[in-house]
Amino acid sequence: MDIRFDQRVVIVSGAAQGLGRAIATAFRDAGARVHLADINEDVRRTATDIGATAHVLDLSDRAASNALVQEIAGQEGRIDILALAAGGVCGLADLPFEDVTEENWGRVFGANVEGALWLSQAAAPFMRKAGWGRIVIISSGAGLRPSLTGLHAYTSAKHAVIGLTKQLSVGLAQYGITANSVAPGLIRSNPTTELQWEGYGPEGQRRLVESLHTKRLGKAEDIATATLFFASEQANWITGQVLSVDGGRS
Repeated sequence: MDIRFDQRVVIVSGAAQGLGRAIATAFRDAGARVHLADINEDVRRTATDIGATAHVLDLSDRAASNALVQEIAGQEGRIDILALAAGGVCGLADLPFEDVTEENWGRVFGANVEGALWLSQAAAPFMRKAGWGRIVIISSGAGLRPSLTGLHAYTSAKHAVIGLTKQLSVGLAQYGITANSVAPGLIRSNPTTELQWEGYGPEGQRRLVESLHTKRLGKAEDIATATLFFASEQANWITGQVLSVDGGRS
């Protein structure tokens, strides 16, 4: 199956590193015009490395996300695909339940849910006008079951991401727009996931790998491949779905 995105305009959020960077690189290799969005200034270096355009902003800010979409649509004349990989534990992994506050709960939801919501809201009118669009949100196995991070806000936020995906699929399908989610297992793709992996220790690492049908961890490129499929023409009758890309976790 030859999946191409020549002349398609793609916004990849959370693209400074990790899964977002791998997804952005895959879209570039498939011919898309790629815009990278991240709160992390490192997104500028990523954009230079892969030949994309960088945008630094807080995606949980509705006005900033809307302005970004308007800017890109003004430059490109279209918005075809959102690949939304922004999120994470915001430095709060293993936060005890009794230490949950409004601030740290909101920080995690802002990073994982609100950015996806505001970008989708801003891009949808351009997709509706074109009669075609793809929204692919990176969720997590934590959106389907309790999280290995032990973080209540992260697990709740990833469940919310899946709910948002399904609701977007209902409202937008009549306009030729699909909305789907990729739910990765543990991918050692950034400093946070490396710390998580190291925190398991040798025995915990062994148990985790043994719990996978493949008996090995995946790579960021595995998540990128699934994302590109959902964004493709070939997936035009698939919407509201969650694809677990986790090596077959038992």
